[in-house]
Amino acid sequence: MGSAAVSAGTLSVLPGCASAGQVAGTESKRPNVVLIMTDDQGWGDISSHGNDKIDTPVMDRLAADGAGFERFFVSPVCAPTRASLLTGRYHLRTGTHGVTRGKENMRSEEVTIAEALKQAGYATGCFGKWHNGAHYPHNPNGQGFDEFLGFCCGHWNNYFDTTLEHNGRLVKTEGYISDVFTDAAIEFIEKNKEHPFFCYLPYNAPHSPFQVPDKYFDKYKNRGLDDKTACVHGMVENLDDNIGRILKRLDELKLSDNTIVLFLTDNGPNSDRYNGGMKGRKGSVHEGGIRVPLFIRWPGHIKPGTNISQIAAHIDMFATIIEICGIPMPETLLQDGISLVPLLKGQTGSWPDRMIFTFRSPRGDSSNVPGSVRTQRWRAVKGRNRWELYDMLIDPGQKKNVSKNHPVVVKKLSSAFEAAAADVTKAGFAPLPIQIGYPEWPEVTLPGHEAFLEPLSKKGISYKGRAGWANDYVTNWRSIEAYPWWEIEVVESGRYEVTLMYICSKENVGVKVRVETSGESLEGVVSKVHNPAPLPSPDRVRRGEVYEKIWAPLILGEVELNKGRTKLVVRAVEIPGETAFDLKAVRFRRID
Repeated sequence: MGSAAVSAGTLSVLPGCASAGQVAGTESKRPNVVLIMTDDQGWGDISSHGNDKIDTPVMDRLAADGAGFERFFVSPVCAPTRASLLTGRYHLRTGTHGVTRGKENMRSEEVTIAEALKQAGYATGCFGKWHNGAHYPHNPNGQGFDEFLGFCCGHWNNYFDTTLEHNGRLVKTEGYISDVFTDAAIEFIEKNKEHPFFCYLPYNAPHSPFQVPDKYFDKYKNRGLDDKTACVHGMVENLDDNIGRILKRLDELKLSDNTIVLFLTDNGPNSDRYNGGMKGRKGSVHEGGIRVPLFIRWPGHIKPGTNISQIAAHIDMFATIIEICGIPMPETLLQDGISLVPLLKGQTGSWPDRMIFTFRSPRGDSSNVPGSVRTQRWRAVKGRNRWELYDMLIDPGQKKNVSKNHPVVVKKLSSAFEAAAADVTKAGFAPLPIQIGYPEWPEVTLPGHEAFLEPLSKKGISYKGRAGWANDYVTNWRSIEAYPWWEIEVVESGRYEVTLMYICSKENVGVKVRVETSGESLEGVVSKVHNPAPLPSPDRVRRGEVYEKIWAPLILGEVELNKGRTKLVVRAVEIPGETAFDLKAVRFRRID
């Protein structure tokens, strides 16, 4: 633990090659960075990792053309990995502890790699799934990205011809979503080819819902795979093709030799499929839930076929990218990661053994945090009532708990974990309010899945899904005593138009609704029927997420919001039918 010691001096990875300091001698010659991360692709979803059922020639070539890390670790789920990757800090320090209902939000004071590179003169673009805050200043545009196309929540409802966010505006796109993100990334690269750029590509595949073009799905069905695995493998091969498109364009623009390409995934596999015999999958703090590929390619600087066996983690990416780009380490909050540049240079002799911690605290617990510790040899796992210990050198599949044989090791690792857990949680996990009133962001949407529901027993109101996942909405609203509410912070007083996005069946028309905040209120009546069927969804297997619908606007009027933190409450004052309406979101638009 502690602040990373990152040198701003020169870097020479291969003997006789230009150093990063020389490359960075002028701003225009600093190396570009393309950081690619896929979603829910496990370590085993790559053919060179022993999976003979999948074809990933581009990912395989990335590893062969540069450095591959044998033991690279992330967090068990999506948003925590992203927070650590972007900041170089354990995710619990950043406020990110879950994946939905605001628990995925990263505090705005965190310094991201995009902010650091932007400060050094880089153009910055993000294309894909953000998942660290949907509202400015927690969204990509507020955290250092000049350009953003994608979505900010944990998953998207449809992957074909969908609507995405582009710098705060919704835009209709055509084609398969991974292709769309790749097109946008290539356009960004082309636009910024004359000066340094940081292109962050956090693809959302192969996360569910499981959708993929026919040619990919049919190929893997013909190999005898079940529908889910065939779809996942097809989604991964589509990603492989898209990464190949990026590499090809870099070649065509003659940018490859001055572009660092990094590839990783965000957690273990999202189903029970080949994963190298490791224990655990997505969500697990065991090896199989958090060990993922990391490939780094920089032609002429990183020796092809470099194989790195030392343990490393997502928290190391910030310091590594800063040093390899040859820019000064910016002033940041406490860094947990260290630069991996010595390993890329082959300087392994003096590399120390270290402890890498994994935390799993979806409820935001500050005590009794579950997790595990990894050293070069050991993995200690905190179970419900005991610590388990595995010798990963002789038992990589974690078949035998040897904690009783090595009590001194267990005590050392468990004590270190508890100290680290206490340290990374000391700022707490108070919910971050949704901020309204930034001049840069005149329209703000309060999504239904980020609402708190009263009463807490959920009697008389609920989310559509069981836990209020991304894209969910408020439904089963049967009681006037029940209501959704949001914590908001008005950063600048002003007048705002308030709109509800709703669905209401014919028999429930006539609901009287009231929005309340800071002593102000607006009332209206749901007088128009709007009850569309879900949009067609080409899922290969039945989804667990809600289906996408078209929602109707109900403009309630204008309200004066005063600066400060408060609650925003939506009440169904009168419910003439069996239930009130379904509520997707509350939208604020500044009008003065």
